[in-house]
Amino acid sequence: MKRLFFLLAAGISLAAVAQESSQNTSRERNDKFRQMYDVLATPNMYRTASGAPGPEYYQQRADYKIDIELDDKNTKIFGNETITYHNNAKESLDYLWIQLDQNQKARSSKTPLIQDEKASPSIGVNDFSRKYLEEKFDGGFRIEYVKDANGKPMKYTINETMMRIDLDRPLKHGEQISLSIKWWFNVINYLVEGSRSGYEHFDKDGNNLYIIAQFYPRMAVYNDVEGWQNMQFWGSGEFALPFGNFEVNITVPADHVMEATGTLQNRQEVFTAEQLKRYALAEKSFDQPVIVVTQAEAEAAEKGFSAKKKTWKFKAENVRDFGIATSRKFIYDAMAVKLGGKNVMAVSVYPKEGNPLWEQYSTRVVAHTLKTYSAHTFDYPYPKAVSVHAQDQGMEYPMICWNWGRPDEDGKYTDRVKYGMMTVVMHEVGHNFFPMIVNSDERQWTWMDEGLNTFLQYLTEKAWDPDYPSGRGPATSIVPYMSGDPKTLEPIMSNSESIRQFGNNAYAKPAAAFNILRETIMGRELFDYAFKTYANRWKFKHPTPEDFFRTMEDASAVDLDWFWRGWFYTTDFNDIGIKEVKRFFVSNDPPASFQKKEAGRKRNTEPAPMVYQIAEGSADFKPEMDQAFDAKNIKTLDDYLQSKFTAEERAKLDTPKYFYEVTFNKPGGLVMPILVDITFEDGSKQSHTFPAQIWKFNDSQVSRTFAVKKAIAKIEIDPKQETADIDLTNNTWPKQEVKSKFD
Repeated sequence: MKRLFFLLAAGISLAAVAQESSQNTSRERNDKFRQMYDVLATPNMYRTASGAPGPEYYQQRADYKIDIELDDKNTKIFGNETITYHNNAKESLDYLWIQLDQNQKARSSKTPLIQDEKASPSIGVNDFSRKYLEEKFDGGFRIEYVKDANGKPMKYTINETMMRIDLDRPLKHGEQISLSIKWWFNVINYLVEGSRSGYEHFDKDGNNLYIIAQFYPRMAVYNDVEGWQNMQFWGSGEFALPFGNFEVNITVPADHVMEATGTLQNRQEVFTAEQLKRYALAEKSFDQPVIVVTQAEAEAAEKGFSAKKKTWKFKAENVRDFGIATSRKFIYDAMAVKLGGKNVMAVSVYPKEGNPLWEQYSTRVVAHTLKTYSAHTFDYPYPKAVSVHAQDQGMEYPMICWNWGRPDEDGKYTDRVKYGMMTVVMHEVGHNFFPMIVNSDERQWTWMDEGLNTFLQYLTEKAWDPDYPSGRGPATSIVPYMSGDPKTLEPIMSNSESIRQFGNNAYAKPAAAFNILRETIMGRELFDYAFKTYANRWKFKHPTPEDFFRTMEDASAVDLDWFWRGWFYTTDFNDIGIKEVKRFFVSNDPPASFQKKEAGRKRNTEPAPMVYQIAEGSADFKPEMDQAFDAKNIKTLDDYLQSKFTAEERAKLDTPKYFYEVTFNKPGGLVMPILVDITFEDGSKQSHTFPAQIWKFNDSQVSRTFAVKKAIAKIEIDPKQETADIDLTNNTWPKQEVKSKFD
């Protein structure tokens, strides 16, 4: 107010004050290096400014006792469960929210109604029939009852994929409540209807292969950020779940072989004596898998269709979810992995249709993935990791995942199938770390698990084979996406249901961003320490994007606000070019242009001795100047050096002979480091890296002067293509023609 009064008293108008204020605001808004106080949540006692959990951090807990039975003939699952929910929040809860994800496939589901649908000029008869003529799949939970611990019915309301359970009295801090739910649902043929779980039917032998998930009503997350995370499940944004302990009994046909989340409690009841011996060998085999259930045994079981039943009993501690794979077609192999002083079992189950590919690679890749991820985060804490072969699948649950990659009927497969299968195994096994342990909110932020996981997947691929044909991870892989029409792109920091190019946005772009941070901006040592700090701070907890961003800075002392802001909050792209290169010559004599400037100046003192740098081709340039620089030929400079330094000191001075001024421009919106390679006429090279902060005061162009000992033949920006520069045609001087992909 004092300043405003002064300005008004001085006769400066309010309009001028407003204009100045607007300009300051505009400058602040356009400052790509400003701190992110405007977009990040304010730190508090739950989540600190360092990115760590605060002293008041809490999380809820949900323990489950579940009994389910699979009706293989009618492809139905019947179940009942007891949930014990622990309220660790300081506030009381008036109701609970439970997720009913199967309802996304109910006939009444609204998911199909939000799709933009146009008439197709051509459509397969099968698809046409299913779309317009046939009865829709009858999916969704049938809830038979919800009861309290005393068997009294509880009031509940189902809203699409969410169910609210009203409590008779508020659940206070530190209290727990137990409730029971009984349900059933039709299991979906995921190859026909599309789903993350369900069954695959094999026409030749009449068998089904089941991958069962989201099969039970699951507690929603309640936390300090969202309250209840009860956003509906539309199909893209996956899951947010609290941790808990599970006891799950699964009844299936007696000839089925099964794997699931947790530790099998009754192996002696469900394995044959010979299979138990083989499993014992697998527990001691660290160099290769042991076949526990053979292909011959699986093929014999395929023909049996037993009418008897067996119950497999599993227990899992401190997991957020539960997955099951069961079939009479399964071959089973396993090996042990030494991690942090304990043994972890790497396991694969697959039908004969997966061989020979799966027997050769799956379990070995599981073991390799556990070792690599553990090295970059924390030692894998669970007792096993299972890879299940399921056609056209790639999905993850604690300790178990389903993966595609099937040879032809004659057992032959291409490199594309082989590496595709290995890649999806690495990726889905890697999800045990993100988000099964570092338990981010997938419903809200897909990139927090998929992006981080794809980055570590890339490191795992390269640890397997430096020449591994990685599809995602390198900066070059994201260039086509980032050079697309900005109107069709969303920032990484977009809700999972609002992303059009899901794979590029949530998987590939974050993975490329983290690789750029690790290789180019932070360096491996700082990045790896900060990344491991984040993983250990938030294992078995619920992190947010702010927790990740802040931890990466807190543990490295690298200000990355400019990077997060550009890469994660905008759809800007990187394009840095060489606008102009000038060679300068040093002269003892002031050029005419300088003399003209000085003619009108009045000086009270004699000016200090000077040298003059004159650009080649300028009005002041003379042909006789075109020679290598030598300080001895510049009298004023030579006199200065003779008077300032001893002969011994002069011998240590640098001796550049050529001077070049390079002007870099930035057509792209992102600020990024400038990586410069200089090639001299004799073929030798010199590299320079200018931090992104070089763009702080001019977002369009900057200049650097290079004083070198040899004449420059070529200057190139980002020669190793480390920064996802979308246009390489402006990256070299002299300008070079860049071959097209066609060429």
